Amino acid sequence: MDLLILGRRIRHFRTAADLTLDDVAATTGLAPSQLSQIENGKREPRISALGALAEAFGVTVPDLLSEEPPSQRAALEIELDRAQRGSTYGRLGLPEVKASQKLPQPVLESLVGLHRELARRDREAVATPEAARAANLELRTAMRERDNHLPEIEAAAEDLVRRAGYVGGPLTHRTVARAAELLGFEILHTDELPRSTRTVTDLASGRIYLPPASIPGGHGLRALALQALAHRVLEHRRPESYKDFLRQRLEINYFASACLVPRSVAVPWLLERKKERDLAVSDFRDAFGVSHDAAAQRFTNLATVDLGIHLHYLRVTGEGMLLRGYENDGVRFPTDVTGAIEGQTVCRSWAARQAFASRDRTSEYYQYTDKPGGTYWCSTQTGTAENGEFSISVGVPFTDVRWFRGRETDRRMTSTCPDAACCQRPAAALEERWADAAWPSAKMHQHVLAALPTGRFPGVDDAEVYRFLESHAPTDPTTAGQV
Repeated sequence: MDLLILGRRIRHFRTAADLTLDDVAATTGLAPSQLSQIENGKREPRISALGALAEAFGVTVPDLLSEEPPSQRAALEIELDRAQRGSTYGRLGLPEVKASQKLPQPVLESLVGLHRELARRDREAVATPEAARAANLELRTAMRERDNHLPEIEAAAEDLVRRAGYVGGPLTHRTVARAAELLGFEILHTDELPRSTRTVTDLASGRIYLPPASIPGGHGLRALALQALAHRVLEHRRPESYKDFLRQRLEINYFASACLVPRSVAVPWLLERKKERDLAVSDFRDAFGVSHDAAAQRFTNLATVDLGIHLHYLRVTGEGMLLRGYENDGVRFPTDVTGAIEGQTVCRSWAARQAFASRDRTSEYYQYTDKPGGTYWCSTQTGTAENGEFSISVGVPFTDVRWFRGRETDRRMTSTCPDAACCQRPAAALEERWADAAWPSAKMHQHVLAALPTGRFPGVDDAEVYRFLESHAPTDPTTAGQV
């Protein structure tokens, strides 16, 4: 039920019946303030209240619940309300114009027209990666609705590792190799992989080519091998669109994670730590021998379904850019006009950025943050990759912090983002002092100018892959065609 449309229909029928808020309150028992919130789409009425309102207006409940705005003006009022609640308008730091009946029609039409143009310009700014961003948003929304949990992939991963001999603890390279053998594959390492690929699977000869281990153990190679196997286990076909490609990428990452940290072992481990009120992503990471990022993302798969905890996760660069995120706890990530979060700047007061200033970079950083939607607690771990610093954060609402280690921290910050005055707009005195006396030169992100990759596998150079396979094809004809 769209509360804005419902509210405008209630107002329409009230004014058509020539009733004031006080008149309706006297006959329905609802307070005038409640009615005002309902008409402005800020409160959902009870079913019994809808019946009383319909009777007061001389209409039926279905008349109130129709999905169509009651008039052209109401449609404009609804559009204005929605635009002013969006992130584009929020970043401007301008006051909200109440879309009341007293607002002249020409003014209303002008304001709506301006908002449409703002939205159009924002959409134009993200036009190059628009298809990928829209597909990614759709996937992220679908995963939030499922609490980031895919039971069918959990079952497939559990079955494979159990058949390969897994009994508990970190998944070994030998177990991964046995899992590959069960599917008819041999894992080989080579430093000659095409630059555009992470792995290459030779379906004809039953070989999976991985890069060589860069460090002893090469823990990341287990995930790469499992992701390559996931395509076969999940019966993926060549992607026909960027949406297909991103969905498959999500599924193979999930499969690899579910193999490295099997649910049947992970959930009892987590429940025991929850019972002791000592949940920690760092312990989860160490117990299963995975990276901190992998442990944090795996925790999001299990926390809500198996622990009853709603949470959020984000990976942020040292400059504050949001690379990945997930939430089902009501926290508001920064978004662009399309609703995408990738590439947006995270508030300076969030733990994801405050952690970079911590002197102790080896341990998790804990912080409470008062945000517009409530108080949240976060555990953040920083690290360094080839392309710079990054942070991994897992956060929960204040009501769930009692289960986590680090809840006793006295670090606390306040964030009012997306209000630009929080951390994106300079203080008035500084702006007046430097506006005409400074000229910063911005960094250029080359990917901004790049068009979306085309071809059967986005970003992959097929010709280079086929030349690689031809040069590595087995010479013994008896080894070909086993898969």
